[in-house]
Amino acid sequence: MLLKEKVAVITGGGRGIGRGMALRFAGEGAAVMVAARTESEIATVTREIRDAGGRAASFPADVSDEAQCQRLIQQAVAQFGRVDILVNNAGEYGPVMPVEEIMPVEWDRVIAVHLRGAYLLTRLVLPGMYARASGVILNISSLSAKSAFGWGSPYAAAKAGMLGLTRVVAAEAARKGVRVNAICPGPVTETKMSKDLGHTLAKRLGVSEEEQLKGFLNTILQGRGQTANEIACAALFLCSDAASAITGQALNVDGGAAFY
Repeated sequence: MLLKEKVAVITGGGRGIGRGMALRFAGEGAAVMVAARTESEIATVTREIRDAGGRAASFPADVSDEAQCQRLIQQAVAQFGRVDILVNNAGEYGPVMPVEEIMPVEWDRVIAVHLRGAYLLTRLVLPGMYARASGVILNISSLSAKSAFGWGSPYAAAKAGMLGLTRVVAAEAARKGVRVNAICPGPVTETKMSKDLGHTLAKRLGVSEEEQLKGFLNTILQGRGQTANEIACAALFLCSDAASAITGQALNVDGGAAFY
């Protein structure tokens, strides 16, 4: 098992990519603290893991809130003894409109959930990781951090900021035994966020949802979207000792959409 006896905290773990990572990590031996804002969703994922013989607990938290982040990490340590792996996955797409139409409160919310949340949780887990000279932090960024798509500036800015955070923390942590990486998924078309975004984009463009999705997928070498399980498999690799020489990197898992 690639993560035997490890303890992982996964935010945004109630559905989509987060759920896929929680199930995959638990199947490889990790104890998983599943966190998200919707308590019923993380409870369901935790039950799935336990029913399969794994170890898991859930904790409802809004990662943009410092006190809730503190309680999340405290609960993980209380339940499982430490945090070996942190996956910053929580997020929302936010407003789908030109930058001049976006209200500051909408901008601030998207930045807070993605970038502030990743920062808050990173600073909370690093002292323990440094004390053990061991740990992994994985930030789930996006293809939007590298490629230009209209009508999603706060999301793109937040995800690009996560790449900057990844590189700097990797530089600070490398000699202390901690690795920090990021994944940039392409369109994971099975997720609620992707479906909601596709619906909104199709409406703004005046085309059908099928036409909008087909047009976008045609820009990808594989000509298809990615699955939550494909992202989870890449995350598992980066969080395991199989990736022991990899830090400060942003891995595209996008079917061949970007090349840097």
